[in-house]
Amino acid sequence: MNADDLAESIKTGRTERLDWLVEGAAVETIAASLAAMANTFGGMLLLGVSLNNAVLGVRDPAAVIDRVLQAALAIEPALIIPLPVTAQVAGKTVIVARIPPGMPHVYSFDGRFLVRQGVDNKPLKPRDLRRLLIQRGEVSFETEVVYGASLDDIDWNRAKAYAANLPGETSPETALLRRACIVRHEGRLRPTNAGILLFGKEPQRFLRGAAITAVRFAGETMSDSFNREDITGTLPDQIRRAETFLHDHLRKGVSIGKTMARAESYEYPMEAARELVVNAVAHRDYSISGDEIRLFLFRDRLEVTSPGGLPGPVTIDNIKDERFSRNPVIVQVLSDMGFIERLGYGVDRVIALMREVRLRDPEFAETAGGFRVMLFNQMIEPPPPPESPHDTQPRFDGTYQGLAINPRQEAALIYLHAPGTTRITNSDLQGLCPDVHPETIRRDLADLVTKDILRKMGEKRGSYYILKSDIVT
Repeated sequence: MNADDLAESIKTGRTERLDWLVEGAAVETIAASLAAMANTFGGMLLLGVSLNNAVLGVRDPAAVIDRVLQAALAIEPALIIPLPVTAQVAGKTVIVARIPPGMPHVYSFDGRFLVRQGVDNKPLKPRDLRRLLIQRGEVSFETEVVYGASLDDIDWNRAKAYAANLPGETSPETALLRRACIVRHEGRLRPTNAGILLFGKEPQRFLRGAAITAVRFAGETMSDSFNREDITGTLPDQIRRAETFLHDHLRKGVSIGKTMARAESYEYPMEAARELVVNAVAHRDYSISGDEIRLFLFRDRLEVTSPGGLPGPVTIDNIKDERFSRNPVIVQVLSDMGFIERLGYGVDRVIALMREVRLRDPEFAETAGGFRVMLFNQMIEPPPPPESPHDTQPRFDGTYQGLAINPRQEAALIYLHAPGTTRITNSDLQGLCPDVHPETIRRDLADLVTKDILRKMGEKRGSYYILKSDIVT
């Protein structure tokens, strides 16, 4: 921030990330402001400005800088910040102390843990302090013992399968002990939060927010037209079910030629979408019980929102390069289970995958209660023109007559809109979607009948479906 920007900011007034004190401010006053900013979003503290926005300047810059450094060292643990500098504002010298965002610890001064609330420094409530300690890795929620849980709440068949894939001969109990999924507490073995999340019989019984809400909306905003799935179970099961949801609900570019050969590609690189889900499951703040991971698919974008802010020193600015794991136990076990090639710690892989198919870079945003990543599906290159007007195939973009449809239903409707085609059978749609179970095919066609798009004709093996709009009355 240059001198003009500083002057303009002072005119605008103090904020959560910008504050100032007079030259003679006591070390204790400076330390309180530094600690509060470090525990919140970082910011900038100016010395040499009065509380009524008047730039007074400082007479002895070296002495003021020394006092700021004394204040930083008086904080517990010592606050390491860039060396304060001088700046000229309104023709006068002020001292600028910068506190970077994403500081690695939780800081106290004189036994108090402070945060910025508006323009004031306020003490943290015990609940909020615990959450901040977990968020910055000072306390590990995942290795805490689960109240009311016992070893009977562990699915030992899952634990046995996990231990069998580890190098050497390891019993399930030993494997979970080594990974801190169970710990010895008050003379007996008890499961930890990580153990319940990864191997529990009913994880949501103890951690109700540990789930994924997956929704496909028909348009670009939330609406009453959607397909929803609430994904629960262990974390590995959640990842697998979320992948299935993506396969079922990500739109595909469908092209059907005269021979009815079908070519398709997902609207996003599947590996990029999967990576976001795995990262959300691995790194979310599980101490927050009032919210789930949200996987939302819109017509123009995919959003993955995780409860809890960015962990440790990670910020929006350094997210491509910084590495920090809020849940190292969960990360390690997911690595042991073979998810590591999809995991990663940063987002550079997702960015690379999007660029490979010439889609724009992901966007990142911190929300009031979490962190969101967005992928956008705008096409960089227009599709090639059809060979003739008769070869033109319709695209429904996830809706038909204002109703949400999935990619398989879209393929069926494209088939029915092809010149000379008036009916479709279960076998026809199975041929278009060979990797899909026949019962899923049956349900998809039945759903189109329920939505009043298709009409079923005939019975049993002789049945077929036609467009409702083709019926002559």
